[in-house]
Amino acid sequence: MNFRASNAIEYVNPDPVDNHNVIPATFHTASIWLTLALAVQRYIYVCHAPVARFWCTMPRVLKVVGCIVALAILHQSTRFFDRVYIPMEISWNGHKNVTVCRLGMASWVTEGLNIDFYFTVYYGFRVIFVHTIPCVSLVVLNVLLFRAMREAQLKRARLFKENRKSECKKLRDTNCTTLMLIVVVTVFLLVEIPLAVVTTLHIISSSITEILDYSIANVLVLFTNFFIIVSYPINFAIYCGMSRQFRETFKELFVRGTVVARRNGSSSRYSLVNGPRTCTNETVL
Repeated sequence: MNFRASNAIEYVNPDPVDNHNVIPATFHTASIWLTLALAVQRYIYVCHAPVARFWCTMPRVLKVVGCIVALAILHQSTRFFDRVYIPMEISWNGHKNVTVCRLGMASWVTEGLNIDFYFTVYYGFRVIFVHTIPCVSLVVLNVLLFRAMREAQLKRARLFKENRKSECKKLRDTNCTTLMLIVVVTVFLLVEIPLAVVTTLHIISSSITEILDYSIANVLVLFTNFFIIVSYPINFAIYCGMSRQFRETFKELFVRGTVVARRNGSSSRYSLVNGPRTCTNETVL
């Protein structure tokens, strides 16, 4: 995302690199909604365990993932066709009438719609459905999961006093998985909320009144994008550090190979896909 210091959002002398923002934005949108889907699924497992076996099956999970990816692509679909390359002649390096290409907006945007309207709707949609709704929902789910985890800790303490060790271990494993998700979602919110705020200010500055210093905004977006990229390996480290099940599955898939998993007959991988060892406190996504 490259912000401009004018009411023209992206179409005033756009840099060629702007045209390559579509695919990263698609994957970014998909990752946001996949994170929300994971949090919803964990909430169902922890707070509504009886219905988890119906709503959190692998076929349903695959359908949700497919729908999220398809909608993320659809959301960015117009950006593949809203620009055209226009030939123009310039003087360059001592030569006159050198033909080059200038990146401009397609006629269906400039004539069929309105450029201000097009980009206002585009960024407004992103603010509402890619930033605001997922972030607010994740904050609420984080609070609910944290409350459920605290209640489970109190219950575990009672079970420990009653010497019911098997149930106590189940609650401990459930809390570990829930805590891991809370940490992942917190890291996600720390990097996503600043970008949502800057994008909202950009919409206001471009369509209502200019309140944003775009020299500062571009620097902020650069840093937020950097931290978003850094957060992905951090999430991997969180999963590895806080989930023994994740480590075992990773080793079976990428270190020892799936042959070892089949030879052993039972694998931690199966519990992630509603296999033989699935119970209502497992995480499928």
